Amino acid sequence: MPPVTGDPAVIRTVALFAPALVVAALVAVHRPSTRDAAAAIVATAWSGITVFGLNLLAFHVGWWSFHAQGAVALGVPVDLWIGWALLWGVLPVLLARDLPLPLVVGAIVWLDLILMPLTAPVVRLAPGWMAGEAVGVAGCLLPAVLLGSWTRHDRFLSVRVWAQAGLAGAIMLGLPLYLLGAGPAWPLPVTAAGAQVLAVLLLPGLAAALEFARAGGGTPLPYDPPKRLVTTGPYAYVRNPMQLSIVGAFTGCAVLAAEPRLLVGALVAFAYGAGIASWHEGAQLQRVFGAPWARYRAAVRPWVPHVRPWPGRPEATLYVAGGCDMCSGLGGWVAARRPVALLLRPAESHPGGLRRLTYESADGTRAAGIAALARALEHLHLGWALLGWLLVLPGVGWFAQLVADALGAGPKEPRPGTGTALDTGTGTALDHPR
Repeated sequence: MPPVTGDPAVIRTVALFAPALVVAALVAVHRPSTRDAAAAIVATAWSGITVFGLNLLAFHVGWWSFHAQGAVALGVPVDLWIGWALLWGVLPVLLARDLPLPLVVGAIVWLDLILMPLTAPVVRLAPGWMAGEAVGVAGCLLPAVLLGSWTRHDRFLSVRVWAQAGLAGAIMLGLPLYLLGAGPAWPLPVTAAGAQVLAVLLLPGLAAALEFARAGGGTPLPYDPPKRLVTTGPYAYVRNPMQLSIVGAFTGCAVLAAEPRLLVGALVAFAYGAGIASWHEGAQLQRVFGAPWARYRAAVRPWVPHVRPWPGRPEATLYVAGGCDMCSGLGGWVAARRPVALLLRPAESHPGGLRRLTYESADGTRAAGIAALARALEHLHLGWALLGWLLVLPGVGWFAQLVADALGAGPKEPRPGTGTALDTGTGTALDHPR
């Protein structure tokens, strides 16, 4: 195929349309199910982002380079990028419906090894390009295929949620900022303060994604939604926490980078959330959940968070031992803030012989230690809820529990009959069992 491999226009056309036509044929022959569609979206999003990063890495390391004009993003031809993302994303997901996954991965790798040299002169391979190919297979292809497979078979929910959260951040924020070359435009102290504000704006969106997995058994992806109506976590304060975080993040980045064009992203996110998402997803939620969704929608605002959580959220109980001053103090502190839909009970009354502060909710949520305190903070008001969402993040919660244990809040043996009642109107004072 010398003429084909030597004509840049033909190479770029084939690179874009060949994978697209194969995908279209597979869809026409075997229409994807809802879970197939979810798997294809996640896999292609992963391959798209990581393939772009792989090519930027290849420039610096010297694995290969591109020589093309027009439709180029930071030196990467857009058509080759899209075609590569399809080849390593949606295509193996669709093929894996009828073929063994290892066979599909092996065939894709074999095909890629054949096609890479044929893309000259658009792609100029260096002697060590096979190392780049190995990095791409390990970091781009395999994770994309695994995420697709786990999504189709509804496995490893927490991994899928974290992957989707990372992809959303990379696609919606990271990629636009990188393509625009936007960076801090203010002195370091102002930038540092702004970055902290930006982190607070992003926290409800991340907490909402995690709440979908914990309380709803699903993910933010419309084709892989929660199986139960989620009204806890950030959703007890506002109906659109993810879209609100995206709007806030774009606005914050526009200010930090002094880049007004980023406000377009905020407008698009708001328009999508207030328009298409509200109309389509709202109708779907009404059809699936009926009256509970109608009650929730009538009580919780879509864009302006309430200061206090919605009282219609599932009730929960915080169990704390009444036999120690530290524990009684914590129970009294929580009770004094009039928690919403949270009962206070002595740990001694629990049949399980609790050894830590324990939180149990009517929707099946159970947490202990710092994680229990974090869940209880969601029942107070938005300010304390933000702290609670921070405390359950990986690493943060572990460190906070370590510090708490060092200060004397570690596991304690229960002593029946030591619970001390405290009339608060919501239950009894709670703390760690002793």
